[in-house]
Amino acid sequence: MTALVVESISDQLLVQRVQSGDQKAFELLVIKYQRRIFRLISRFVRDQSLAEDVAQETFLRAYRAIGQFRGDSQFYTWLYRIAVNTAKKAIADGARDPIVRESSTISDDGETFVPGEQLIDMETPEAVLGGREIARTVNAAMDALPEDLRTAIALREIEGMSYEDIAQVMRCPVGTVRSRIFRAREAIAKQLRPLLGTKSGERW
Repeated sequence: MTALVVESISDQLLVQRVQSGDQKAFELLVIKYQRRIFRLISRFVRDQSLAEDVAQETFLRAYRAIGQFRGDSQFYTWLYRIAVNTAKKAIADGARDPIVRESSTISDDGETFVPGEQLIDMETPEAVLGGREIARTVNAAMDALPEDLRTAIALREIEGMSYEDIAQVMRCPVGTVRSRIFRAREAIAKQLRPLLGTKSGERW
């Protein structure tokens, strides 16, 4: 079954099938969300092997708890909340220190990639180096944020979630989510201003 076909199957139907004992339906949920869950966790746990372990633990926890899921929220917000909590626990346990690799940057669609692997012929070395520096600065600025701000901005800017869904994941009012995202954006903008030549009061 292709990823496109899996995407077309509603979460509600898959969850109902899992709750009825269909393990294959849960495998489809994993296929549907594993890339996004790993991407989210990678914002907290920068060690790839640990991020993979945390992602696996996230789906294990979800499978064990899915019988208690009653559909009061969207399935993906429920799953994201488990992912965020599992990542926080991994960091708190101190299994490994989160590492910010200088070679790691975030692409336009929010994916982590190693720059220089696929360069466009028209890109100048100066432009490539400038892009890397900006990406490193954004990564460092996000990693320096308090946990609640980092979670909010990652869910909004990387996952594209609505304020309402983020509020469900973080279990806080929508107004608090808006405040956290605003503060996170301002903190990142402050670090970018020297690179972009923007003034105080201008975001990017």
